[in-house]
Amino acid sequence: MKHHRIIDSPYGPLTLVAEDGVLCGLYMTDQRHRPPEETFGPRSDAPFAEAEEQLEAYFAGGLKEFTLPLRLHGTPFQRAVWDRLRQIPYGETRTYGDLATTLGNPKSSRAVGLANGRNPVGIIVPCHRVIGSTGGLTGYGGGLERKRRLLDFERGAGSGRQLEALGGS
Repeated sequence: MKHHRIIDSPYGPLTLVAEDGVLCGLYMTDQRHRPPEETFGPRSDAPFAEAEEQLEAYFAGGLKEFTLPLRLHGTPFQRAVWDRLRQIPYGETRTYGDLATTLGNPKSSRAVGLANGRNPVGIIVPCHRVIGSTGGLTGYGGGLERKRRLLDFERGAGSGRQLEALGGS
């Protein structure tokens, strides 16, 4: 059974979705490919304590890698792309072509981009760390401004503002 909870973040409200107690979704407001709200199940706080704790630590600048168990629903190719996304180190970026090459098919960068855009657990599965071949920001389900802010934050340009946005000091 699915449950959901909405939490505040420096990037606006985040909807966390769990299936049988395991996180399977993290969606931003107005996110492209966001499932219909009625598929999230009833509201509940219970399955989200660890996810909230790790997200709070991330936004405070103290967490560089999420260790949450995830239940990611997608094709085998999508899941392979999402697995590669989790291997991109904090504060670094890769191109769609880089990911395609690591998957053994350098010509699949477009397919990698499509899979990246369908990532159901943004931020935790860091699809914001993928950029275009020329180094420019391209497509992000949460919007390019959020992508820019996440990358700036991870590069150290916004760490103080993140904590303030959560109500911290």
